[in-house]
Amino acid sequence: MSTFRTNDGTTLAYEDYGTGAPMVFVAGWSLNADMWEYQVAFFLDQGFRCVLLDRRGHGRSDRPSTGYDIDTRADDLAALLDHLDLRDVTLVAHSAGGGEAVRYLTRHGSDRITRIALLAPAIPFLCQTEDNPVGVPLYLLEASLAQLNTDSAKWFADRAQGYFATHLGTGVSPAAIDLEMRRCLSASPYAIRVLQRELFTTDHRADCAALKIPVLLLHGIPDQSIPIDVASRQLITLVPHAVYKEYPDAGHGLYLSHAAQVNADILEFVKG
Repeated sequence: MSTFRTNDGTTLAYEDYGTGAPMVFVAGWSLNADMWEYQVAFFLDQGFRCVLLDRRGHGRSDRPSTGYDIDTRADDLAALLDHLDLRDVTLVAHSAGGGEAVRYLTRHGSDRITRIALLAPAIPFLCQTEDNPVGVPLYLLEASLAQLNTDSAKWFADRAQGYFATHLGTGVSPAAIDLEMRRCLSASPYAIRVLQRELFTTDHRADCAALKIPVLLLHGIPDQSIPIDVASRQLITLVPHAVYKEYPDAGHGLYLSHAAQVNADILEFVKG
């Protein structure tokens, strides 16, 4: 594990493996770099360099009381890329990491980024508004936060099976589910509550419409965490040049339940 300091003095942890073309992985909400273990093993074997960031409040990074807004998190990603002077990067982001990735491109440009792969991203805009009628009503977010504030361990446990769509026979073991829950619960309780509201209420439609680089978009149809109708099926209308694939039996945790297919699709995208 290595670290660097951001502009506001926060120390962030990252991991850096391999020496080939760089791939930078941005974790989903409440998760850390460890979520990418099956992607790292695969892409290292393919000759890539894999760089993984623990966002602030997560994993081995500092837990400050500020900086969880989308612009600061995008700037944290930029600070990592600058620290390592990475270029010709394939950016791979899951869930809330998708918002950080597209906001990075809006704020910092694509000079360092060649392409972007988005896995079940929490974009373009999740909240229901007059001009976004397909979004999720705000009262459902408030109810979710109320449950999280009452018993966070139960909140994650109640959603674990749906997260991996185990009812569809995805084959994720109870041990793997338990491990992922422990990873989620290791994050700062304060940070995950602030971030849940942030990812739900931040409008990324302008960020997405501005995407010009190659985009890969992967999403499970039965995703219960980030509904496909609210997210990727709206996103593809803003980014019509994207390579878009729907997985008929994948939940939100497709990076694990469908690791082989996800890895193959990303590899084909990178090579193509």
